[in-house]
Amino acid sequence: MSNWIDLKQHADTGIESVRAHFVGHAYDPHWHDSFLVGVTEQGVQQFNCRRVRHQSTAGQVFLLEPGDLHDGHAPTAEGFTYSTLYLEPTWLEAEMRALFEQAPTDSLPSFADTLCQDQRLACATAMAFQAVHGLELRIVRQTAMDTLLATLTGHLHWRKRLNPDPRLPIIAQRARDFLHAYFDQDIALEQVAQACGVDRFRLTRAFKAAYGLAPHAYLIQLRLSKARRLLAKGKLPADVAMALGFADQSHLGRWFRRAYRLTPADYRRRCTNLPD
Repeated sequence: MSNWIDLKQHADTGIESVRAHFVGHAYDPHWHDSFLVGVTEQGVQQFNCRRVRHQSTAGQVFLLEPGDLHDGHAPTAEGFTYSTLYLEPTWLEAEMRALFEQAPTDSLPSFADTLCQDQRLACATAMAFQAVHGLELRIVRQTAMDTLLATLTGHLHWRKRLNPDPRLPIIAQRARDFLHAYFDQDIALEQVAQACGVDRFRLTRAFKAAYGLAPHAYLIQLRLSKARRLLAKGKLPADVAMALGFADQSHLGRWFRRAYRLTPADYRRRCTNLPD
């Protein structure tokens, strides 16, 4: 069976639902702005996340937070199939605070584990996916999502909202802030290092230790995450490429396909139903 992706985006909540099958290499390391709740349907889904190699088999649930760097690979010949819901952070936080009446105001919901074996959660994830992806009646979708969130509470904890994050070296934090401020410009590594008051070699070592990526790779991923949002709003790939500092549309397309296995135009069409 060849690789395939079936993606839809729900207009009311912004929830993306993706069902896909991959053989061999699935996608390069990347991250999302959303929380990911997914279930492996078939095969072995191997991925690296938080410096650990995971192998998700049929019935296991994988849970990723915004910014969790991960890749994808099928270590067995039959490949793997999975279904995933991409939950917007603001939506998930609001829903969880409705469930957790005593939730601390200075904290954010966080997943306790990246991979778990929980039959109730797997069933709730599959049912919610089917309701959202299948465009069931609104009351059916809401009920299925409520069941998923209620089941998910057993795998959550509240992480204190800290800015800047004291776990990260100050050099890496400054470099990250610089990249976010000038993400659409043709930044030189020397510029980032100068802004942080160190040489570029020390900067790269500190950044890799904190984020698992070199600064240039982080910048590409930052641009790609912003590209997904703009494309989902109906922006044309050529305009997105120009706005985010890519050399041209084909440059954006090459990186986008490596991370998401879709072209920017295809992703835009699936999210908006607009013609290319």
